[in-house]
Amino acid sequence: MLDQQKVFYGILGLAVLATLGWGMSTAGPAGLAFAGAASFTIGGALMCLWERSIVRSAFSLMATFCGVGVLFILLGADFVGMAQILIYVGGILALLLFGVMLSPPDMTERKLVRVGGGLLTMGLGVAWVAGKVAATVKWAALPIDQLPEPKSHAEEIGVAFIHPEQYVVPFELAAVLLTVALVAAVYIARRKMSDFVPEVASQQENA
Repeated sequence: MLDQQKVFYGILGLAVLATLGWGMSTAGPAGLAFAGAASFTIGGALMCLWERSIVRSAFSLMATFCGVGVLFILLGADFVGMAQILIYVGGILALLLFGVMLSPPDMTERKLVRVGGGLLTMGLGVAWVAGKVAATVKWAALPIDQLPEPKSHAEEIGVAFIHPEQYVVPFELAAVLLTVALVAAVYIARRKMSDFVPEVASQQENA
């Protein structure tokens, strides 16, 4: 019987090589960059779902965040791309890593059936949303000479995050929510096993 780990990484590696070759053959270096970013994003997400090790899952999620940031940079949104890397890789990922490490593990969490079911559900949801968007949006391609000049909105976004009438309240609420999640993870990790299984604890006390 083949090892599921080897089969998974073998299929993933072949898919990445095929994607890189397709990008290089269709659009040259630009297509190769896009294919590499897409491979990092999707491949890292799949590895994050598959891996049992928390550290490997964290690095896989970091690859996904970096891939999304590179996609933003390729689209010309350099501020959003760098914010993606700085905030999600530097802050959110570290918070998630500490939260998961402080939570009790579940060895049945990453079975092949559960991972496949989750991927199937997410795939159907993405396909449904993509179908709705494709049916309602009017697609039009402008010539290069008619495209608007790129303009940086970094200063406007920075002011909006600290302006009392714009996004400062949601920004602070998000920080409070992440702090509460970390405190809850610490509380769950410090609980005794008898708190999770009250019937077993009561039986032991009666005995």
